[in-house]
Amino acid sequence: MKIVFMGTPDFAAQALEALIEAGHEVAAVVTQPDKPRGRSGELKFSPVKECALRHGIFVFQPERIKRPEAVETLKSFAADIFIVAAYGQILSQEILDMPQFGCVNIHASLLPKYRGASPIQHAIIRGEKTTGITIMQMDAGVDTGDMLYQRELPISHEDTFETLHDKLKVLGGEAVVQALDLLEKGELFPKKQAEEESSYAPLIDKKMGCIDFGKSACEIDRLIRGMTPWPSAYTFYHGKQLKIWKAIPKGPDGAFQGSDSASREPGGAAYAPGEIVKVEKDHISVATGQGFLEVYELQLEGKKRMQARDFLLGVRMKPGERLGQE
Repeated sequence: MKIVFMGTPDFAAQALEALIEAGHEVAAVVTQPDKPRGRSGELKFSPVKECALRHGIFVFQPERIKRPEAVETLKSFAADIFIVAAYGQILSQEILDMPQFGCVNIHASLLPKYRGASPIQHAIIRGEKTTGITIMQMDAGVDTGDMLYQRELPISHEDTFETLHDKLKVLGGEAVVQALDLLEKGELFPKKQAEEESSYAPLIDKKMGCIDFGKSACEIDRLIRGMTPWPSAYTFYHGKQLKIWKAIPKGPDGAFQGSDSASREPGGAAYAPGEIVKVEKDHISVATGQGFLEVYELQLEGKKRMQARDFLLGVRMKPGERLGQE
């Protein structure tokens, strides 16, 4: 089967590598134009382009994939199928209909949940226990096409966006290779998405990382993990932004709180949300709307990211002080 692969970031590069290793014919790779990097303005290749060049595959980088000249170039590849993974441009209906087997997308969620641009982050933030990869037939909607193949993956209570992303990019490569094998055998059968079960994962905005200590410790922990390493979860301390990189949610009894309990007990009647309750050698404990947040890694505005034990050598936090006031 002759493939044109469309993708840009390392999530997509992993899938491209898997297809090449499996022996599939990749006629061309389509990726976003090179971007200038740093102060020097040196052009930076996308991870997908770097992968393609290593394997001697032709790279096509149109500014706008819908332009007539770009469409004609795509036609010239005479591909049987287009495989898309985080490409970064919307395909026209003409392109979707071009190959014999259409365009197939590698999406990092178990559709119909978390359609959209940031399914990995939202799965963590909203407390999902599992996620996965969906290989889907693309249509004119946003991740609304028929599902062809799925693989599940558990989400651990320690997973951040970074760690879960890296697990899913490997799974995405495995899944697309398996799906193509089934397609070639005629054993891949489309399944409609249940619209009533759908949810949307919009683009992540930096403002979404602002911590509301009125929420539970468990909810705040999920926000921190979902926002790590970008754009990060943050609060304020004496008017300066304070990023929180690693924390452990504890219930009112001090035990680890893996999920919100049925009872909505506050962190403690004597404490306001955001109030520093304890300052230990290696962490600080902060009151929340339910339970306490033990903070182990943080970063004050203008400083580097560091462990709490090192942070506290230079910043004299005290019980009774409060986080969250800009």
